[in-house]
Amino acid sequence: MASDAVELRNVTKTYGPVRALVGVSCRFEPGRVSVVRGPNGSGKSTLLGIVGTLTRATSGRVDHGPLGSRRAEVRKTLGWVGHESLCYPDLTGRENIELAAHLHGCDAGAAFRRAEERFEVGAFAGRAVRTYSRGQRQRIALARALVHEPRLLLLDEPTTGLDVAAVERLIGVVRDEANRGVTVLVVTHDAAFSDALSADIILLERGRRVAAASS
Repeated sequence: MASDAVELRNVTKTYGPVRALVGVSCRFEPGRVSVVRGPNGSGKSTLLGIVGTLTRATSGRVDHGPLGSRRAEVRKTLGWVGHESLCYPDLTGRENIELAAHLHGCDAGAAFRRAEERFEVGAFAGRAVRTYSRGQRQRIALARALVHEPRLLLLDEPTTGLDVAAVERLIGVVRDEANRGVTVLVVTHDAAFSDALSADIILLERGRRVAAASS
């Protein structure tokens, strides 16, 4: 299975009697955006968790290709933005970004300057994150996830609660990352968002992959 892609082959994940994923196979290519869609309970978040090494498949094969064969290796190469920002609410935006940079062994000051330019966070980065709007929190979360220039970017329902301008900014960031050669995997119900990304679509229903389309 050696390749540049992240690949799942016949992956099944069970939680007791519940089968969250059943025999799912898919391939995520560098420089491409893949969008996982499906109704609630279809296994989208489970699939994201397996790709992101938060949970292990019950059976089947998961190959992260050049990202590494061990969980610790893969985690060094990925960035993750969930439905919740998971920023430290009592720290400022700048402190959250600089802390992430420090944990990844990056220059904290340089990381913040890049974030300030790319995400326009300077006007609010000195305030505690708990005072932010949804869009402001997401900008900090994105900046934090990208401080180490990850090779795998995972986004879980990233457009929830965002206004039109914030969604447009997010689309630009995702496109930029794909153009940089990053493997991008998005879980979303937002069809307009996935259409704007010209993404490879993976459809799940009751834990099974039921269709796929590539634009």
